[in-house]
Amino acid sequence: MTTPARQMHISVLALAAGNNIAAWRMPDAQAGSMNLPLLKHMVQTAERGKLDFFFIADTPHTAPNVHPSWVVRLEPLTLLAALSAITTHIGLAATVSTTYTEPYNLARYMASLDHLSGGRAAWNVVGGAFPQAAANFGRLPHPAHGDRYSRASEFIEVAKGLWDSWEDGALVMDKASGKYIDAAKMHVLNHEGRHFSVKGPLNILRPPQGYPVIVQAGASEEGRDMAAATAEAIFCVVSNIEEGKAFRDDIRARAEAHGRNPDHLKVLPGIFVIVGETEAEARRKLAALGEIIEPETAMKVLSDYIGQDLSQHPLDAPVPDFPSTEMMQGYAVALLDIAREKGLTLRELRDLVAATQGHVLFMGTPGQIADDLEEWFLAGAADGFQLMPHYFPGPFDEFVDLVVPILQERGLFRKEYSGTTLRENMGLPFPDHPARKGA
Repeated sequence: MTTPARQMHISVLALAAGNNIAAWRMPDAQAGSMNLPLLKHMVQTAERGKLDFFFIADTPHTAPNVHPSWVVRLEPLTLLAALSAITTHIGLAATVSTTYTEPYNLARYMASLDHLSGGRAAWNVVGGAFPQAAANFGRLPHPAHGDRYSRASEFIEVAKGLWDSWEDGALVMDKASGKYIDAAKMHVLNHEGRHFSVKGPLNILRPPQGYPVIVQAGASEEGRDMAAATAEAIFCVVSNIEEGKAFRDDIRARAEAHGRNPDHLKVLPGIFVIVGETEAEARRKLAALGEIIEPETAMKVLSDYIGQDLSQHPLDAPVPDFPSTEMMQGYAVALLDIAREKGLTLRELRDLVAATQGHVLFMGTPGQIADDLEEWFLAGAADGFQLMPHYFPGPFDEFVDLVVPILQERGLFRKEYSGTTLRENMGLPFPDHPARKGA
């Protein structure tokens, strides 16, 4: 087989209590989000499989009835700093909210992770969809949807300006002359905007990648446009090849309209995978997962995604129409579109989200799953995929050990990392310092 002109990129959403809301109950599932030995195994498995990056999602609030992987968990940047010491090539990505942190703090945290990892950091930019977080920061009421995107866009601009505080070669450390730093290579930001006033400079050298890789998951109109303007990897919720191709085509067109090369933005639909030696075994695994889902928790998770309490609606009637909310607008619309397209009842949508969070499910033998991924990829519905294992370590190990080798033999996925930084491995350009652009 001729090697394709491009190869797919694969990340893993590392929710240690599982992406499925109940799969932590499976007999071979290990204890969840506070289990450092498990997390070490997960990241080393991802690197053994030559995956692009290991992604820790986050939100700054909790409750006893939220998704099990969200109830208690380690702070992601601290965790990734620890995991950087036991890995050498895998990218390390974390969610940090632009609503509930400050650009200077974020820029410093991410630059530190990029230096500690040798250029493997990625930042998943979110505005903060959950209003429950507002009370933790004294910022009631939770900002409106449009304001969150406006703040996020300016936040990214400020962070990049701070990362440009120092040119290469600024740290001299000349013992003979006594010159430690070249002050001429320091740049003071002096940003004054609608949301932020930030003087700078940042007290850390420019990250090895120039900027950490920017990741987003925009689905609304504002989200898509911001992703097309600033993101380098984008997560999405699509349920079939046609939706995936339409989403990717739209993002690429928007990127071109912003003056960007669309090949510098990688679209990664979320996927749930169930691997079996036979189709029948894979179906038995799916049925076993369905048997342990707790209905009330499943409804709470669906309500959180849609943005309103659905528990009072009849379960076996079609999913009703809902008014627009300030919650996860694009994601909520995607879930409701799936319900309309498939004619789902509320019960069926609840169970689908409990199992897959609305993402596509690939199920079957390793060869069948590789066939499905290849079909999506070659059809232009994806640049790769974000793997969302139901639980760890079993299903993730199966994907890496059984599916990845088939993709590699078909020339669809790397056998070795091509570089040492995440940018190099994802085929993303290095952002020149503004001082070099003007030189």
